[in-house]
Amino acid sequence: MTLDYFSVMSFLIPGQAYSALAPMQDVTNRSFMEVIAQYGCPDYFFTEYFRVHATSGLEKGILDAIVNNTTGRPIFAQMIGESIPDLVRTAKQLAQYPIAGVDLNMGCPAPRIYRKNVGGGLLRDPEKVDRILGELRSVISGRLTVKMRVGFEDTENFDKILHLLNHHQIDLLSLHGRTVKEMYHGEVNYNLIAYAVKTVNCPVLANGNVTSAQTAIQVLNQTNAAGVMIGRSAIRNPWIFTQLRQALSGQPISIISLSEVRNYIDRLYETPTAQSISDRSRVSYMKMYLNYIAQGVDADGDFLRQMRRAQNKTELFDSCDRALLTEPDRPFATEPYPGLVARPTSETTKV
Repeated sequence: MTLDYFSVMSFLIPGQAYSALAPMQDVTNRSFMEVIAQYGCPDYFFTEYFRVHATSGLEKGILDAIVNNTTGRPIFAQMIGESIPDLVRTAKQLAQYPIAGVDLNMGCPAPRIYRKNVGGGLLRDPEKVDRILGELRSVISGRLTVKMRVGFEDTENFDKILHLLNHHQIDLLSLHGRTVKEMYHGEVNYNLIAYAVKTVNCPVLANGNVTSAQTAIQVLNQTNAAGVMIGRSAIRNPWIFTQLRQALSGQPISIISLSEVRNYIDRLYETPTAQSISDRSRVSYMKMYLNYIAQGVDADGDFLRQMRRAQNKTELFDSCDRALLTEPDRPFATEPYPGLVARPTSETTKV
């Protein structure tokens, strides 16, 4: 992929609805993007965040998703940090690669992140945000984008930061409709996303609890956003982007069978990333995904419980076969079953 391809694709044309895979640390690596691409790509990908500090470099594993991008879709490079000289240095380095733009993370809700005044922690300090965006805008000739939440503990600074986005001519805003402290609890405030759509001069991607193609349509109608950014629900259901395109065009939404889900699990297990770790770590790695996939398998949560008890590959895949191949033609739920809660690690909460 090159920037020429990206320009041909056109950037968020008004009147069309777009989709993006949310950046999720330890999830949205090149392997996962390539698996997602086999089921129907989003319009845009975002990398895991490049950690930026005085001694940081471009992490090879994340850079791999950029330089070896075979999905046919543009990819934004995301940074997280608060040191302005180092953010500027990293942005200049990233500009040498085939990226769609540079994205600043101002939304990560993990406590170990925001306590360092990075990610969602920046929302407490509009003056610092002003300085960071000003310096980045001065050196980034391409697209400068932001992913953020509606506030830290409250929305007191929301208006200030939206106006800073306009002042510094941000090209795209991905907005999660909860505060940092709310993490993933409670309702998503889509009204605030709608307010941002009216306030900022750039396209907005609505993020938060976009669990299916049907809910995506509802969110788009409620917010008038240019598109949706989907994270955890794409782990559970990689067909969601295809289903969204079907819904937008008035086509019937594809029904996915449990046997297709079983094949998806095999693909995740056979990715280069999974194969590069020990067998024991590989089982834990798969459980990270299965925590979400299991939410659409059975309403009672039997698969979720059995999978979590597995100690090795044999036990893990025996639980998959019992849950998914006993009735292989049974439909996979388009929405997660109520009451089935995944256990995201601190790293995979950044969506």
